[in-house]
Amino acid sequence: MAAFQDDSAAALRVAAEYAHRYLLDLTGRPVSHPEPVVSPFDRPLPAAGLGAEAAVRLLGDGLLDAATRSSGPRYFHFVTGGTTPAALAADWLTSVADQNGAAWVCSPFAARAETAVLDWLQDLFELPGGWDGVLTTGATMANCTGIAAARRWWGLRHGIDVDADGLAGLPQMPVFGGGYVHASAVKSLDVLGIGRSSLRRFARPDGRLDPAALSRELAALGGAPALILATAGETDTGDFDPIAELAEMAREHGAWLHIDGAFGLFSRLSPRTAGLTTGLEQAHSVAADGHKWLNVPYDCGFAFVRERGLLGSVFTNSAAYLVDPDDPHPIFSNVGPDNSRRVRAFAAWATLAAYGRDGYRAMVEHHLDLAGQLAAAVEAAPDFELLAPATLNVVCFRYRPPGVTDEEADRLNTALGSAVLDDGRVHLGTTRHRGRVAFRPAFVNWRTTASDVAQLPGVLRQLAGKLDDAS
Repeated sequence: MAAFQDDSAAALRVAAEYAHRYLLDLTGRPVSHPEPVVSPFDRPLPAAGLGAEAAVRLLGDGLLDAATRSSGPRYFHFVTGGTTPAALAADWLTSVADQNGAAWVCSPFAARAETAVLDWLQDLFELPGGWDGVLTTGATMANCTGIAAARRWWGLRHGIDVDADGLAGLPQMPVFGGGYVHASAVKSLDVLGIGRSSLRRFARPDGRLDPAALSRELAALGGAPALILATAGETDTGDFDPIAELAEMAREHGAWLHIDGAFGLFSRLSPRTAGLTTGLEQAHSVAADGHKWLNVPYDCGFAFVRERGLLGSVFTNSAAYLVDPDDPHPIFSNVGPDNSRRVRAFAAWATLAAYGRDGYRAMVEHHLDLAGQLAAAVEAAPDFELLAPATLNVVCFRYRPPGVTDEEADRLNTALGSAVLDDGRVHLGTTRHRGRVAFRPAFVNWRTTASDVAQLPGVLRQLAGKLDDAS
């Protein structure tokens, strides 16, 4: 006799009912609800249990009432993709099958799926064949994976196996970046024992890594190994470091070039933006997100490393009960940080199979058009100010009526940012760009239309008017 009643079919019917209702009003309801009416979580742990169907209904009621519509078309905060129909359905099947993607012995089907997805992604982004790759929880762990490979390479250049013996006794690892280095890359330096203070930034006034300053620093090392952190798609403006120059510099000085392409890697899909990542194929490691522009469910990312074998040296597990590391079949737990692994490959494979290279190119170009649409509207308006060119899919701007000083504009946009989140019609956050408070909506959701984007200026003006009336 099983431990629990098998009412899977009834529970899944309830889940499908709520999913259908959620998707039906995804575009019509406000994106966020500051004060949820229904919460299934404010109750003690039941002794006897409610049963699967009742528990799912409670969760579904709460979700319909209070869940942020982050998969909807007007969620412009952070850089958050939606979920394509193919990816959503495949993710359901992922949970039904409940495979462990650690190794071939756990699930040959899952191992084949991840192998295929990594091959397709290398093809999609026109990376050279033969790189090592692994799916991760997101770009944070993808950055960590690539930098972990760089750390091993750096240690071996000093004659030390740092994964076996640690960093003690070695000099601090030289790490160079510009103004665009993402917080997750800095976190990775911390987690890997390299240290946040190892990063030295050399930024031009626009924030990009300064090649001239970097060249001087690398030359001063006299051939000693170093790590260069480059960004393809900065979060506030969508701008890029000068990757082609950095790739040549890394080659000349024998440095490791790691590229954080969390969403900017997708610029390679369109002829309009492919030039932004010229030279990326010469990098030593590349990291990106799947739950951004690939539009698969949270969480998903991927890392690629040019030199095969480095990831295995960093992440291989050794225990009597585990698979022999020399097994000829794929062992993805030995090339990435996680041992037990959700099979993110099923959703990624399904969406790539469903829409193909042409579909993804069209989506990227649609989002480029949306960013251009908003940037043009901002530039044409007397009460808005564009703070940076819309290089890709992010528009950095602020609300600034005539006669308002910079300091007054900062206070106004800070208050406006809070008002936007409370209002809920659109969802976007503020940042500081060159010291000024600004908005930075990002367009990566397949559902977003021109009419969704056109709402932004009007909503901000209306809320600003309410703030003015209240003051």
